[in-house]
Amino acid sequence: MAKPFVVEVGNLMRSPGSQKRAERAGRLAGLAVLGVRVPPEAEVSVDLALEAMDGRSLVARGTVATAWAAECSRCLRPIRGEVVTEVRELFEDPVALGNEADGSTAGDEEIYPLHGEQVDLEPLARDAILLALPPAPLCAEDCAGLCPVCGADRNDAECGCDTTVRDERWAALDALKDI
Repeated sequence: MAKPFVVEVGNLMRSPGSQKRAERAGRLAGLAVLGVRVPPEAEVSVDLALEAMDGRSLVARGTVATAWAAECSRCLRPIRGEVVTEVRELFEDPVALGNEADGSTAGDEEIYPLHGEQVDLEPLARDAILLALPPAPLCAEDCAGLCPVCGADRNDAECGCDTTVRDERWAALDALKDI
């Protein structure tokens, strides 16, 4: 099975300062944070400019985008949206990083590894989307949410429940308000 996010960069790496455009799209499984998820049928698109630095590293600049689905954090209605995030990341040869096995170093986790004359943009796309998903999505900024007493959706109609929060520790002071 072909990997949709793999880009050939051999010629690019032999010409420091040169650039190459990389537009890729594909599905990535398991993208979810706090109940916000990328549906399995949604494609993640990557639109980047790759620039060779010194023959051992390159910089990727551009955008990563996809659709997401969740429940409104106030009223629990299903909602959908789209996330588009800007990225600027460094890819480097694992030998230059000092760890030939996995391409990482203990002190610098922000560098993605180059794999020979190829770069795999999937880890970059995955990280960018997971960081950009909304933590508490709303169906509308003025969503009234659910009644904490009866559970009715207050966007449809007021339920009439008394939702005044009372703290019995302050009850004596509440009595002074009426004087």
